[in-house]
Amino acid sequence: MALKIIELIAPEAEKRAIARIAESHDVVDWWRTSSFEDERFSTQLVVRPSGQQAILDELQQILDRCDSARIIIRDVHATLPDYAAAQEDKETDNQAARSREELYTEVAGGGVITSTYLLLCALSAVVAAMGMIEDSVAVVIGAMVIAPLLGPNLALALGTTLGDSELSRRAIVANATGLALSVALAMLLALIFEPVVNNQLLDRTQVSYPAMILALASGAAAVVSLTSGAAAGLVGVMVAVALMPPAVALGLFLGWGQFSYAASAGLLLAINIAAINISAKTVFVAKGISPRRWPEKTRARRSMRLSFIFWGISLLVMAVLVWIATH
Repeated sequence: MALKIIELIAPEAEKRAIARIAESHDVVDWWRTSSFEDERFSTQLVVRPSGQQAILDELQQILDRCDSARIIIRDVHATLPDYAAAQEDKETDNQAARSREELYTEVAGGGVITSTYLLLCALSAVVAAMGMIEDSVAVVIGAMVIAPLLGPNLALALGTTLGDSELSRRAIVANATGLALSVALAMLLALIFEPVVNNQLLDRTQVSYPAMILALASGAAAVVSLTSGAAAGLVGVMVAVALMPPAVALGLFLGWGQFSYAASAGLLLAINIAAINISAKTVFVAKGISPRRWPEKTRARRSMRLSFIFWGISLLVMAVLVWIATH
């Protein structure tokens, strides 16, 4: 079982409050250092992943009243004696192994437009376009490896789950910018290369329910990997497969003036965006990710309802369009 260490650095006046929190929760172990030169001291608690969120929520009440307090979260790679072997693992499947704060810290960067993000989007789009024009599956897969589209979509799903409008706004802008850049570069490449028709391009015009299911699975798998602490690299490739190829195909078809193909690729892209976000958000909610304070919880519930309604209606409308297209 992957244990965590929560370290709280706080003033002397908070000793009794911290001891009460440590003793009221089923922590594995805890200890306290002597005071520092600035009269603060450090308390470290070894906690199970399943219980860390409740402990963090209580400890953050100390942060609310102490400007000099700080919380640090660290992973425990090993401990002797082996606690996991000696004790029953009480973690339940529906609980996130990572705290809300850890998730936010990792995901928030995905909603920021940086030069690296733009460069990776551009390179991925160029490589994907070359792979489609040359009808090379390997090259298209290579483009997906460097596509950074997982971050903005996870940031959007988490932002709407927590009711964080600023994170949601940044994620929408980053996602739209990356996809728009990819489409624009593909349109420019279409002006250089002669129109072609091959399997790689035609596959991105096939709107179908299996494609929708693939996108739903991609979004859900991404959040499960994130909340469990597992490596999300390969899942990021899976999300990129659902987004970057349709975007590049859309740009190529627009540049070649093949507007019926472009409409199909655009519909596939829209379906995948909606499916990834609604499934990612559903898993965040199922894992119990929510804000700490009641005013924030109220705002989060309102944001959650609105986003579920928006993505649900969007997905339903596009499912109807898929049915029309396939019949």
